[in-house]
Amino acid sequence: MSKFFAFAAALLLVFAPIVHAQEKHSDAEVLLFETDHLKEITQPTVLQYEFRKDGALERGFEDKVSVNISKVGNEGKTVSADYLSGERKTDFPAVENASGNPVVMYFLERDIREMQRLTGGKPPYFKKRIRLSLVDGAEVRPVKFSFDGREIEGKEIKIIPYANDPLKARFGKYVGKYYLFTLAEDVPGGVYQMRAIIPEQASPDGAKSRPMIEETLTFSKASNLVAGK
Repeated sequence: MSKFFAFAAALLLVFAPIVHAQEKHSDAEVLLFETDHLKEITQPTVLQYEFRKDGALERGFEDKVSVNISKVGNEGKTVSADYLSGERKTDFPAVENASGNPVVMYFLERDIREMQRLTGGKPPYFKKRIRLSLVDGAEVRPVKFSFDGREIEGKEIKIIPYANDPLKARFGKYVGKYYLFTLAEDVPGGVYQMRAIIPEQASPDGAKSRPMIEETLTFSKASNLVAGK
């Protein structure tokens, strides 16, 4: 089991068992969980992200996330996080010997807690649907985006965990929820953006409307951990 999956187990996520039961991992799994996102980081570093919640269902907000790489060693990095602030702050355990960027797991873990709050469903069920959609059903495509004055090439992963769920009727308006992950080697930490979107149900006249909920985590910059610059 990879060090990144060991961290996932510490969070009580159950992505690892299905992934490692396969002889060959899907492209989405490799990009998210079996890639050394932190390989270019050679000194203590803070990866900073902007978090934004918007949508018609609930009041939105903007906040920040910091992934703190405090130790760089031959076996990997020591990573902790400051994930949101105030009453929204979410605590996660530090991970030793990380190679993948734990911000992926942080984002998914918090998102699963939000799905539990919204629907009353159980976290293991949401985790199962996410991992199954990554194993079989993820769409992966090349993308280009602008960052720091440059055009960056990357990969976008899209999953719709509940689209083919036999129990999807239980989740009503949340069943169309989808996730977008944008990854790029030229972005420090390898993860540029993650989005979780619950679309608004189609109106009879076909008019477009705001998503019910849209949460977006976007990389902003990397800075020196000690100097904070």
